[in-house]
Amino acid sequence: MNEDRPIALSRPWFDDSETQHLVRALGGKTAGDGPFCRRVEERLGTQLGSPRVLLTTSCTHALELALMALGVGAGHEVIVPSFTFVSTANAVLRAGARPVLVDIEERTLGLDPEQVERHLTPRTRALLPVHYAGIACDMPPLFEIARRKGLKIVEDAAQGLGATLDGQALGALGDAGCFSFHETKNVTCGEGGALAVRDPEVAQRAEIIREKGTNRSAFLRGEVDKYTWIAEGSSYVLSDLLAAVLDAQLDKQDEIARRRARIAARYRSELAAWAKAHGVRLPPVLPDRTVNDHIFYLLLPDAAAQATCLAALKARGVGATFHYVPLHSAPFGQGLGQGGGPYPVTERIASTLVRLPLHPLLDDADVSRVVGAVSASLG
Repeated sequence: MNEDRPIALSRPWFDDSETQHLVRALGGKTAGDGPFCRRVEERLGTQLGSPRVLLTTSCTHALELALMALGVGAGHEVIVPSFTFVSTANAVLRAGARPVLVDIEERTLGLDPEQVERHLTPRTRALLPVHYAGIACDMPPLFEIARRKGLKIVEDAAQGLGATLDGQALGALGDAGCFSFHETKNVTCGEGGALAVRDPEVAQRAEIIREKGTNRSAFLRGEVDKYTWIAEGSSYVLSDLLAAVLDAQLDKQDEIARRRARIAARYRSELAAWAKAHGVRLPPVLPDRTVNDHIFYLLLPDAAAQATCLAALKARGVGATFHYVPLHSAPFGQGLGQGGGPYPVTERIASTLVRLPLHPLLDDADVSRVVGAVSASLG
């Protein structure tokens, strides 16, 4: 065991399979919407149970694309959690709408349906729940609100590939679902994303927006004899080179999931007594949800304990970290106004959460080091 070697928070697992896929892609079409892109879209569609999946350059772009294709724009409001990455709110702004930042609930760290209900207005057009750590947020009441008020639901499933709620894949529950293949995600191609949609008309609009406002995808399928500019759009198409890497990663997805699950199970088992003794919460185990073990977190009793734990882990070479400065407290978020507050749960979670290293390249000795460092962190 090398006690001096730093343990990274996250590392992708690449080997010869990604190299071989890249060589194949370099010998053919390298731009977007090529053979690897179409193959990966089909694989993801099968996995998600979604009739249409479009690869994008990032989850951020997938979120923008989803909102625009669903008709969200100027004069509209979209309810998002304050406890999320900036992309969730930025996508709403890029679509021309206003993000309304609201609090999360304790159990899943996802959108609190009661807070959503409180902050609905005649301008509310959509809800944008985030499945934090690959744990499905409280979707049934959100669906009831959406049904009653005629709202769209766009799932930020950046962390959710491979997780389910009542047997259904996250990201395929609402009107649209958005995924990330950033290097920190369970399945990665460095940078990339995907949009899953149910409605064929929405999928067609998204396809046109994604291809600079043209019907180029229809042309490539032989449906038209030439393509042209037919709508406002942008360039959200993933290169076939990155899709080739993603195809290789999907081949490993089951093994990646098994490795991550073993690590998370060890954390849960070996830290259970320590957590109970120190008033620390571990991620929930919920019978109606399967998780993808994207994040294993600790919820410390207070901000002082969080700081102490993080400092102790850093001193022992363990790459643990906090997660998210709440958007309502960020400089730009403050400029949006505080119409969605208050935020007691968000502020408490942000000031007490610690993420532990979790990736498929951690070995048993690494996990033992992390457990030992955590167990000694609070004295």
